[in-house]
Amino acid sequence: MLIGPGDDAAVVRVSDGRVVVSTDLLVEGQHFRRDWSTAYDVGRKAAAQNLADILAMGAVPTALVVGLAAPADLEVGWVDGLTDGLRDECARLRVSVVGGDLSAADVLVVAVTALGDLRGRTAVTRAGAKPGDVVVVAGRLGFAAAGLALLSAGRSDHPLADAHRVPDVAYDAALRLAEAGATAMVDVSDGLVADLGHIAIASGVRIELASDDLPLPPELVEAALALGVDPRSWVAGGGEDHAFAATMRSDAALRAVTLLADLDAPVPFAQVGRVVTGDPGVVFVDETPAGPSGHQHFA
Repeated sequence: MLIGPGDDAAVVRVSDGRVVVSTDLLVEGQHFRRDWSTAYDVGRKAAAQNLADILAMGAVPTALVVGLAAPADLEVGWVDGLTDGLRDECARLRVSVVGGDLSAADVLVVAVTALGDLRGRTAVTRAGAKPGDVVVVAGRLGFAAAGLALLSAGRSDHPLADAHRVPDVAYDAALRLAEAGATAMVDVSDGLVADLGHIAIASGVRIELASDDLPLPPELVEAALALGVDPRSWVAGGGEDHAFAATMRSDAALRAVTLLADLDAPVPFAQVGRVVTGDPGVVFVDETPAGPSGHQHFA
């Protein structure tokens, strides 16, 4: 950052000459509830979903710009908590909030725009998947969906409820997948099946998944048993964990395993399917998990 907040605009250094940009909204009642999440939680979540989008392109996040529209009676302490959450999530990647805007509104809305730098690398898009690639996932899947289900069931004290409030994003994993040779990549925000569908359509390929290969950590299985839910529905259709799903050649997937092993903290990694020729879309070669395939924004 060359010039920070205080002027009409910030000035951010971009060594590559190309800027990667992404924007997301958090709307009260749609993406968060103040009786479930603190302002600090909302701040971290707002930053995380935007930082993950930049990294899914194989870029390094550099700055965030934040817009806040709020009712006139919103407590100043809530805004302070929001900014603390934004700051702390950004600090994980040494990113700064460099500006933004405020407005009065009937509904509380947090809008974040993230900027990123490719640093000489080729962007990893959704359009590069090729038949013969394998499909891999790095990061947690199903945790945020499980947390939402637990909160909806009145189990706000359950440890997994925090996964809905604040995602635990394996940021470094995205760059490792890009370095290993990902041909396409996406941030899993709407659900694994839905987001892989974006890759399938953009690449003009068919993606085959196997429900038996979906990762099922014991804490997900335990929560699902308590609620009478198939945990595979959370893993296949639940969003907001911001894991990174990628396609790559088999040898690149092996390189990815080695690169991920060098990270300071372990990152869940699974091969869940393959890319084949056929009508673009995502199908299961075995039993399709119950439930929706992902978040529908206007449902």
